[in-house]
Amino acid sequence: MGLLDRRIRRGCNAVSYDGLMSAETVGLHMPAMVTLDDLAAMNASDPNGHRYETSPEGVLSVMPPADSEHAQIASRLFAWLLMAGWPADQILQVAGIRVPGSGRDGGRIPDLSVWSKAPPRAVWLAVSDLLLAVEIVSPGSEAMDEVTKRREYASAGIPQYWVVDRDDAQTVTLYRLSSKAAYTERAKMPLAWLLQTSPSDHLD
Repeated sequence: MGLLDRRIRRGCNAVSYDGLMSAETVGLHMPAMVTLDDLAAMNASDPNGHRYETSPEGVLSVMPPADSEHAQIASRLFAWLLMAGWPADQILQVAGIRVPGSGRDGGRIPDLSVWSKAPPRAVWLAVSDLLLAVEIVSPGSEAMDEVTKRREYASAGIPQYWVVDRDDAQTVTLYRLSSKAAYTERAKMPLAWLLQTSPSDHLD
């Protein structure tokens, strides 16, 4: 990702930043295992809006700042849910979730998440009450959104996962969790078509 506008150095409990350092040098100063506390510090300290996530296996991912089209898609979905009567405190944008793994949790930040009840205040939320995670594809994030997160969210037991592509139709693929702890494609349609339906047609 070229130059990072921060320096990452090992701290006692988290990662701190200053100055300017190349991506290669950043790697030398990263903790051996990035914790969720480290991720929270990294997300809070980045002045350019990069999003830091990690898999349950400890693989760090750095997402670029969202562009205006990405933000518009998220806003349209949020407004669609809100106008249909879904409580505002159960529709969250860019809220962190814990992705359970073997021995440790990963941390992901869906673009939009819909909950069965208002979640508690936390940086990384448990997924027990999460109904739907939505990811809006950004340039370069196709494999992450369509393969990695699809597998992780299914393993975490999140009932539904939607992926919004950035083609001309802004195609939305709706996945539902099957009995085999994997997602099956339930529907695929342009975003404009989805917004003509009711959320109750898709969310239990």
